[in-house]
Amino acid sequence: MSFAKGRRTVNSPYGALLSLRLTAMSGPCAYDRPRRIRRGAALTLFLAGVLATGAVTGTWSDAAAGAEGRSAPRGRAAKAHAPASAFADREAVERAAAEAAEDGKSGAEAAADVVSRSGDRWSTIYTPGQFEDFQEQLGGAYVGVGLWVRQTGGGRIEVSRVQPGSPAARAGIAPGDRLRAVDGRGTEHTPVTEVVSRLRGVAPDGSRASAAAAGTPVALALQRGARHWTATVHRTRLRCRNVVVDHPDGARGPTRVKVAAFAKGTGAAVRRAVRRASPDRGLLLDLRGNTGGLVTEATATASAFLDGGLVATYDVRGSQRALYAERGGDTRVPLVVLVDGGTMSAAELLAGALQDRGRAVVIGSPTFGKGSVQMPSTLPDGSVAELTVGHYRTPAGRSVDGAGITPDLVVGRGAEKRARTVLSGLGGGA
Repeated sequence: MSFAKGRRTVNSPYGALLSLRLTAMSGPCAYDRPRRIRRGAALTLFLAGVLATGAVTGTWSDAAAGAEGRSAPRGRAAKAHAPASAFADREAVERAAAEAAEDGKSGAEAAADVVSRSGDRWSTIYTPGQFEDFQEQLGGAYVGVGLWVRQTGGGRIEVSRVQPGSPAARAGIAPGDRLRAVDGRGTEHTPVTEVVSRLRGVAPDGSRASAAAAGTPVALALQRGARHWTATVHRTRLRCRNVVVDHPDGARGPTRVKVAAFAKGTGAAVRRAVRRASPDRGLLLDLRGNTGGLVTEATATASAFLDGGLVATYDVRGSQRALYAERGGDTRVPLVVLVDGGTMSAAELLAGALQDRGRAVVIGSPTFGKGSVQMPSTLPDGSVAELTVGHYRTPAGRSVDGAGITPDLVVGRGAEKRARTVLSGLGGGA
């Protein structure tokens, strides 16, 4: 990696409210932000933001955090179990898949076995049909019941998010409920990708033609505390609202932009919201519970608030790259970012960039700590391996993986109320 000469100082519009953490890319540094890295080829990266268990569904379940997606454990307990990622050997994965295909066996299963033995909790293998479904989720539409799930300690599958108005929501299913079985098949110690496929109705062969249609039923066995029950819900075609804009305090208050995940179009939606926001009222960017998504969309979101410049650096098998914001973002509107233990992956990249660049005050609890990068490649049988290739760092050189982002103001309960108070002090809100 080569650095341009000279130093750049971050000029924070918020003065003493922000203190930058100055950790260099490879040891202590004496400059305020990393010197500019040479631009690499543009890449579309998946930061599995939703991979709860070593698989990536998009970022949602950050290998797939979307609908019927996976997400990782939340809160401090989850963060404690988020060590730096091991790397699955790409050549070993491809070799296993090719040998299995030659023997008339499932290349996807053979590749998944190699990934499982590697200890890489964020890499995953998709059958062709599963990957098509995943791509559809990134587009914001899917056939399902409106559940996001994650794998917790002990291999249990837990509901992490329920889409409002979905079949799951109408059945009374809530985040935190344990999903014990799908259509009579237990879920414990089952890869999240497989649980997602069952919910979506994708057959074991993974073919897209075998996917269940809207209107088909699926029986769920659930647990909430000591209560056990079953619910039969019917799949329907749903669209994810990954960006929700509102004004909880009315027209006189700040604009609140809630971003649930970084699917296609998220950056453009946030940019539209920023353009409509009043510079006098400020903006709350709520990334709590955001399980990640497409890094390109997280970078586009950063571009809504920055006038160009570095967003993050990352490595792809030792080759150093960088992500840059586009010029022309709004640098005037006062900005507070809300995060918590469920803020993961691409959402952590965004929060870290806005924090290091002095563009926002970050408030809430420490984030999850998923800073690895996954990239997809096609295997001989048409299945897709989404494997960890490196890690990213914030503009000030901080590593996120296993560490997360520490807010400028650590607040548990009442974080949003405190955020509005801080925003008022920055010149936003009455």
